Amino acid sequence: MSFQPNPGDEVVINDIAYTIGQHPAAPGLAYAQAGRQGIVYQLIPRNGPIHGAKALKVFFPKFRIPAMVYQSEHMESYSELPGLQVCKRDVLTPERNGALIGKHPDLLYAVLMPWVQGQTWFDVISDQRQLTAEESLKLARALAGIGSAMEQRGLAHCDMSAPNVMIPFFSEVENLGKTSAVELVDVEQMYGSKMDRPDALLAGSPGYAAHRTVHSGLWSSYADRFAGAVIIAEMLSWSDPVIVEKAWGESYFDQHEMQTVSERYYAMRESLEKRWGSKLSELFIRAWESHDLSSCPTFGEWYVALAAVDVHQANAVAAATLEEGANQPEAVNANLSKNSEPASETLNAKNRKNPQVQHSPDQEAVVNRLFLQARALEDEDKPAAALEVYRSLYHFIPHNSAMQMEVEAAIKELDAKLNPKEDTDKPVPVPFYRSKKFMISSAVLIVLLAGGVPTVKILADQAEVKQQEQQEATRLAEVKAAEEAEAAKAAALKQQEEQEKQKAAEAAKLDAEEKKKLAEAKQKEAEAKKKEEERKALQAKYDKQAKYEAYLVKQEQQKKEAAKKAEQEKYDKQAKYEAYLVWKKENDAKLAKQEAERKAAAEVKRQQEIAQKAALKKKRAQNVVTLIAHYNKTYNAQKGRKIENAESYARDFKNLYNTDAAYFKGVGKVAARMSAINKFLSNNSYTLPNL
Repeated sequence: MSFQPNPGDEVVINDIAYTIGQHPAAPGLAYAQAGRQGIVYQLIPRNGPIHGAKALKVFFPKFRIPAMVYQSEHMESYSELPGLQVCKRDVLTPERNGALIGKHPDLLYAVLMPWVQGQTWFDVISDQRQLTAEESLKLARALAGIGSAMEQRGLAHCDMSAPNVMIPFFSEVENLGKTSAVELVDVEQMYGSKMDRPDALLAGSPGYAAHRTVHSGLWSSYADRFAGAVIIAEMLSWSDPVIVEKAWGESYFDQHEMQTVSERYYAMRESLEKRWGSKLSELFIRAWESHDLSSCPTFGEWYVALAAVDVHQANAVAAATLEEGANQPEAVNANLSKNSEPASETLNAKNRKNPQVQHSPDQEAVVNRLFLQARALEDEDKPAAALEVYRSLYHFIPHNSAMQMEVEAAIKELDAKLNPKEDTDKPVPVPFYRSKKFMISSAVLIVLLAGGVPTVKILADQAEVKQQEQQEATRLAEVKAAEEAEAAKAAALKQQEEQEKQKAAEAAKLDAEEKKKLAEAKQKEAEAKKKEEERKALQAKYDKQAKYEAYLVKQEQQKKEAAKKAEQEKYDKQAKYEAYLVWKKENDAKLAKQEAERKAAAEVKRQQEIAQKAALKKKRAQNVVTLIAHYNKTYNAQKGRKIENAESYARDFKNLYNTDAAYFKGVGKVAARMSAINKFLSNNSYTLPNL
């Protein structure tokens, strides 16, 4: 029998009875969420509170893998990390759950794990819910902290996207456990040194996958860096109404825009710099311009930058933005037309405007360390690794400095070595995101989503995509010819830009040499002057030596007399001091006894207050759940035209609400429910809203 439960159905797993939860937005339907690999149902303990709910993930046949047991055993140790509570998993096996699996074969290797309350980041974007600056910063810091903790242990989620990022921070139901503001779900693809490589790798989610790696599966310790950078940037920018309005839909970026120069990219980059500062904007630029995942900023770099952010700056910019009103979209469009050069050139232009930027000694130490590390990698014949270190170093070097020119030359040399230029007569490969295969795959994906088919069927449609590609071969040839001409033109422009950059670098080098010679001449003159001053100072020192020696003799004599006098005073005070010690010991014992009695009484009182507060907090959390249940019963009774039952439930709701109205008024939508109940009790023909 397939597993298709209804709300209220009982399921017994490991001797614990659960009931299937009811969907809050669809009374009469089970609370279930479909994903790529299966369907997740909410299980509520028969004899427990709602915040103790569990999630039962029932996999589609292709993903029912016996090795899930081994994988879950290794994941459990990671459940203590912030944001990874779903790693505390229990797999249903034939040995332990044979009777249940025999009744419902679909539950073979299903996974039981904690239910995470709250919305997904996908819901926040889809609803265009604007955040405050404080909320944006809190969520971004939480996600960066989770990613940093995972990176330090060699872990990666491998499918970080908006639907897989939960926000318990926005939950109506108070969770008494230690829940992070952000939680990750769908961890079956997690990478770790002790994890087995999945048979079918996911290539990332639209709107969060780097287009340079989207054609291949993600499964490495660097897999989350690009997607994490995009989500952190979204969280920080979601307090900006301009960014919220520009969102593509289910994510801020359209997949076709990933790592390209677009209006949305410039708008987000400008928003990050204005509201949160240049450091976060530069981290986003590094991720966007990265050639591979390993060259994206680490979560640790994001966390350090976010820790230094001042939320007052974002609030001030937000206030100024409100005054500008509708002028903001025109400003962004103007910026887009003005900035046709790559993002890295824009960053260099900023550096040229501020050539005298001072760097801290710590930053200079980091620059020197990275430079020596890159040189060492070159000597070890590791050009790819050396190239990535040079690129990371480039963002921290002052413009027009000797080191910058040297690093630029090293980057060009290594890039030419790793990517030799091919004959221009050869056909230029069509970019993946403009290929017919990608266009057809995207169309198939849209059709599947519109029809309500689970995402997991995408992998099964590859044969159909190939068939359609063959039918479009003639048209593809025409498109390819046009793209080859465009690519040849772009290559010529790029070569011209490289020549201009080389000339500018040579001129800067000559200018630097001239300045160096002038500085050396000034340094020699200063050294000669310094030597003369040192000679005069030495002569003055010899003149003072005789006076100083006589002074020392006198001081020594005075010191001996003072010591003799002090010794006599010491003997005189000894008797008084011993008497004082006897008195102090008795007095200290008396005071210690009094202090101990006072602390014991205070501790008893403190423990009583803590117990009272804990009991009140627990009771209030349970009452919130009870109020929601009373409201849902009233709503369902009214829908079923059982007005007397509805009025009874409504009075139960009102009586419980009035026991602690001041508290319930500020919890979620409880106050809105109370208002609806009052209207219903005053007029039973009033239709309760579905809250």
